[in-house]
Amino acid sequence: MSQDTPSDRDRSFALAKRANDLIHDYGPCATPRAYAVWYSYVSGDLPLLGDAVKRLTAQNGCLTESDIDTLHETHLDGRRLASAADDVSRVVLSEIAAVTEILDLSLGSTAQYGESLRGLAQDLAQGVPSRARLGEILSTLVSTTREVVANNRILEARMRDTRGEIETLREKLEATRLESLTDTLTSLFNRKHFEETLKATIDAARGRATPMSLIILDIDFFKRFNDLYGHLTGDQVLRLVAIVMRESAGKQAFLARFGGEEFGIVLPGVDRAAARQLAETVRASVMGRELVKRSTGESLGKITVSLGIAVLRQGDTPASLMERADLCMFAAKRAGRNRAVDDTAESLSQVA
Repeated sequence: MSQDTPSDRDRSFALAKRANDLIHDYGPCATPRAYAVWYSYVSGDLPLLGDAVKRLTAQNGCLTESDIDTLHETHLDGRRLASAADDVSRVVLSEIAAVTEILDLSLGSTAQYGESLRGLAQDLAQGVPSRARLGEILSTLVSTTREVVANNRILEARMRDTRGEIETLREKLEATRLESLTDTLTSLFNRKHFEETLKATIDAARGRATPMSLIILDIDFFKRFNDLYGHLTGDQVLRLVAIVMRESAGKQAFLARFGGEEFGIVLPGVDRAAARQLAETVRASVMGRELVKRSTGESLGKITVSLGIAVLRQGDTPASLMERADLCMFAAKRAGRNRAVDDTAESLSQVA
């Protein structure tokens, strides 16, 4: 077993102490998941995790249990998915070996049959065989043909079985791929896939000279729901907002949960007016739902959301478009929440 040097141990202890301090200052609890998130944050090995932690703590002043779960699933839980992919890869290699074996057997059987036919042809070429010899040749031909037919039936059965296994593996690989892109709580896409899609959508919009819009949505007073009713109720709120987003957005919209209570909607081919109309539809639909505590049936009242809308401009990057949508969302918060603000000077001046 390898030994850490004193400097390695000192660094690991220092990181552990810093992680524990941050858990105490910013975290709801000292669970193994929370420790893993904070230790990875202070180590600096995962820049995307670091950016997400800074953004959430700046926005809320702490990390909730829901935040910890999302950060862990998005940035650290990939090892579980990688393990699943490795398992599938091993089975794929095994199936490839089985197919190769089947092909080798088939080629061997065909070669053997061909060799038998060539031998029989040579016998026939030497002259008209006697009746006894002709009977031997025909008997050998029938026997060899039956053997080849029997082998081919076995090979066909093995190929069918292998084809079924490969189809099952294909489905598992697709499920693993989707799981790696999905937020487990809401079944929307996760931040990693959101960032990739946002960049691809911007590139496509520029290439086709078509509009595109981005909506950032944040649940109002979400921390209060967690504090008053518990994190299970908070999870219920997140799922409710996700359901409304799916019901309201068209098939072309790309829906994601960043983590915490913040969501994104990427809208390819959608201009400002249509994006604002969708934002208002989502806002009104969320406000129109009554939240009920499942365990008791108690009505918890209404929830509201604040939305920021940014439309692609010349020279925009994914970061600048997100920043502008975020600024509009925070403007909606400052103006009293439960509203949508777009990135026009007129809209921003109305809430200033």
